[in-house]
Amino acid sequence: MEIDTVRQAGALIAKAEGRVDGSNAREFQDALAAAIGDSDQIVILDLEQLSYISSAGLRVILLTAKNLEQKQAKFAICSLSDSISEVFRVSGFDKVIPVRDSQEEAISAISD
Repeated sequence: MEIDTVRQAGALIAKAEGRVDGSNAREFQDALAAAIGDSDQIVILDLEQLSYISSAGLRVILLTAKNLEQKQAKFAICSLSDSISEVFRVSGFDKVIPVRDSQEEAISAISD
């Protein structure tokens, strides 16, 4: 699992790659927390290169969303593969966290 970040159009884009499961969920959480600065008010988690996510990974995303909400920052997820999208739909996460098809869509949707 790797996370690369870039700042674009006033948003922090965090791109996750590989697998997130019980063996590396803590590393995923730490990497996201380290990437998100105090001044980041728009955060997009791009999961295009994510091949697998377990419930432990979903928990990390939920905690990240809650932490961002507490600091009144906006958060969205984008670019899910069909299999990852299915996990989000089945778990109901797509009802809790905005999910968009692309980075541009995500930035546009939550920048308003």
